[in-house]
Amino acid sequence: MYFAVITIFPEMFAAIRDFGITGRAVTQQQVMIECINPRDYTTDNYRRIDERPYGGGPGMVMMAQPLSQAIDDAKEQARLHGCRTDSKHCPVVYLSPQGRTLSEDSVLEMADYDGMILLCGRYEGIDERLLTQYVDLEISLGDYVLTGGELPAMVLMDSVIRRLPNVMGDDKSAVQDSFVDGLLDCPHYTKPHEFAGMAVPEVLLSGHHANIAKWRFCQQVERTKARRPDLWQAFSPTAEQARWLKEQSR
Repeated sequence: MYFAVITIFPEMFAAIRDFGITGRAVTQQQVMIECINPRDYTTDNYRRIDERPYGGGPGMVMMAQPLSQAIDDAKEQARLHGCRTDSKHCPVVYLSPQGRTLSEDSVLEMADYDGMILLCGRYEGIDERLLTQYVDLEISLGDYVLTGGELPAMVLMDSVIRRLPNVMGDDKSAVQDSFVDGLLDCPHYTKPHEFAGMAVPEVLLSGHHANIAKWRFCQQVERTKARRPDLWQAFSPTAEQARWLKEQSR
């Protein structure tokens, strides 16, 4: 999968390009990440990419011209790497608190793309004409504001890359994560058997896979009811899960 990131701080993306599971995906050529700096498309000696807003007000606004050229170049690079560059296969995504909230469903949808062009804003925002003409999708991490789009872009990339085929060491790890089945994850334990006076639940030592699966599901339910009742209200159990819940309530 191809990622082009339009950012004035390309150095920040070493965190996702060079480390951990995402770094391994890059090394194994499952993923390609290229950063494009809009300052490279400016025409003045100061490489300026922002100006004061029309109508007055605080802060600065990123200008359309250098960003549009950066996006055009990103699309050309995507084509050279075999991506279909229409909005359905390699969309231009603006990281914005006004966008659609990132969810596991949207991550799975994005994992089927050929690539993505991620636009990282700064300052007060980006000239609206650029957004209208060039951006296909706006994505938010939640109802709060950050200093720029770089951190949200890295979160989005991490969440998508780990859902690509063969990226995780064990594909079951991704399937068992929180939100994948609509519930929060269950508790996890490892050695030692006892820590701080607390022992590992005996069912996990039993080797009885059906009982372990039932226990983990019931733990998911308890945790979700307590912490995210909204998720629990929207959850639809399978026939087997409904039987487990009935047995648990006896």
